[in-house]
Amino acid sequence: MRQIVLDTETTGLEPAQGHRIIEIGCVELVNRRPSRRDFHRYLNPEREIEAGAEAVHGISNAMLADKPRFADIAVELVEYLRGAELIIHNAEFDIGFLNAELVRVGAPRVQDICTYTDTLAMARRLHPGQKNSLDALCKRYQVDNTRREYHGALLDAQLLAEVYLAMTGGQTSIALEPEAEAAPALRGDLQRLLASARPLVIRATAEERSAHARRLQTIARESKDACLWPAEEA
Repeated sequence: MRQIVLDTETTGLEPAQGHRIIEIGCVELVNRRPSRRDFHRYLNPEREIEAGAEAVHGISNAMLADKPRFADIAVELVEYLRGAELIIHNAEFDIGFLNAELVRVGAPRVQDICTYTDTLAMARRLHPGQKNSLDALCKRYQVDNTRREYHGALLDAQLLAEVYLAMTGGQTSIALEPEAEAAPALRGDLQRLLASARPLVIRATAEERSAHARRLQTIARESKDACLWPAEEA
């Protein structure tokens, strides 16, 4: 199972008004584990960034002047996304921008190359009536977001990957420890050891059996033969 946790930063809020993507961040998960084959690009939007957007992500036009344009990375991006399930928070926003960029360069739309899951919709089903922003989910699932001074596509994709794994009941961190890799092998060794072990049987001595029989006789006498375990069966 190949999933790509994706986030974008943009020049503004509406692709229909000509706003563009300026950053794409992707974290690839294969069978719910990070592959370390991530995708991250800053892009020259060929237009001004709105002041309100810059206040959110901290990216200026000057920072993007020497960066590639979307058309320069479109083929690489399409091949990277092809066949995966995208995991996106508020997917309508990012899919709208991605499709606008893809159509502009004559590339297939997102829906034509992969599927996607909206974690905002998922969070609203799981936590109705509560805040379900990425920051709120990080707090709820104890994901450390202290580095998030500004929004950033790659950082937010990394945080969302951890939140998604926690929300869906799996591991809560995308950091793999050596012990985690070794655990299945250790469990297998323990299971084989238990399966091959012979049960230890400790039998009562003759003296212990005699004492037990005397105890049952006493119980039978005092209960007027109501003892359920006759002494001769001891």
